[in-house]
Amino acid sequence: MHGSASSLSASVSSWLLVLLCAVSGAYCLRQVRGAGGAAAGEAVMGFGMALMAVPLGDGDGWRPPLLGAVFCAAAGHALWLLRGGAHHAHHLVGSLTMVYMAAAAGAGGGHGHGEGAGPPLLTGALLLYYAGYVVLGGARLITAGSPLPAPASPSSPAPEPPSASPSPLHVTSTELVRACRLAMGMGMLAMLLSM
Repeated sequence: MHGSASSLSASVSSWLLVLLCAVSGAYCLRQVRGAGGAAAGEAVMGFGMALMAVPLGDGDGWRPPLLGAVFCAAAGHALWLLRGGAHHAHHLVGSLTMVYMAAAAGAGGGHGHGEGAGPPLLTGALLLYYAGYVVLGGARLITAGSPLPAPASPSSPAPEPPSASPSPLHVTSTELVRACRLAMGMGMLAMLLSM
């Protein structure tokens, strides 16, 4: 995803990944007022992933060191957020993964492909982590809708019908946050696969 736009399919998939990550980052940035530090970290991650996925060609030697510095700072922020609980550990893993990919891109001739792609064991472990994250996030998103009523037992009263059922197009902010996280997880998985 970080390479030159030599083929149309590589270029289109790179720009689609840029769009997906930028939209996720913009949505997270919009949520910063209400959610605070976690949303800010996700916005930085989304915009950084978008920047990393832009197919600029060979003249982008500035990108790996800049992204490495930004994501080192994001990793520090994620460490700070860990004071509030272990549920922020994913932010730390994501930031360190971006540092790793930026370092691999800088060492591998600018894009992270081929010889400088990093240790295969670490790349494989990150691929497993993000594949699991995407599968779990997708399952959570699918089940995020309103729960189905439990079947009535003969001794329990029949459940009352809901007073106002949400429309099929109604989406809560929780579902959007989960969708953004899932999109960024898929983007991270795609970038790791391209190493």
